Amino acid sequence: MEELTLGVGSRVQHAHFGPGVIVGVKYAQYRVTFMDHGIKMVDKTDPLFEVLVAENQTPEVETASDLETSLLKILRLWGGVTEVVPLGDRWRNGTLILQPGDAALKPKELPIDTFFHKIVMLRDRLRVLEQNINSHKVLTDEEKVNMQQYITRIYGSLTTFNVLFRDKEHWFTGEKSGND
Repeated sequence: MEELTLGVGSRVQHAHFGPGVIVGVKYAQYRVTFMDHGIKMVDKTDPLFEVLVAENQTPEVETASDLETSLLKILRLWGGVTEVVPLGDRWRNGTLILQPGDAALKPKELPIDTFFHKIVMLRDRLRVLEQNINSHKVLTDEEKVNMQQYITRIYGSLTTFNVLFRDKEHWFTGEKSGND
């Protein structure tokens, strides 16, 4: 699943800043002109950010900066986040519904594809963290092992989401019990 980057002209809504229009695209942020708050940089993963009308979507980030172009090339080459991880077929085009305990409150609906993408990004970032720990020059071996064990427990906490993955090879796995 490839995430598209919104293009200039896309109309958006932000919970704090209100309606706006994307006027610039960076690697991790959009430059947005808001009606009442002027120009703001908004993180692409900001949970308070909602797309109203997507325009000029592309799989690539548009940038004029040579530094950003070089950085993007390095990230694509070494980032390890380009792996295609398929969503389980039964979940395609599905909706995740979060129902509050209070019946007076409205439920929140989220496309499962969006939720799944965030889970995959979390897994990829944990992998990068593991690599950074393993290659850290100052940490002792004991400190590295302790941090690795903590990350393994995090993976174990995320095994609930394995039901979303089509292929078992992409699953989260935590510590194995002594009986395995």
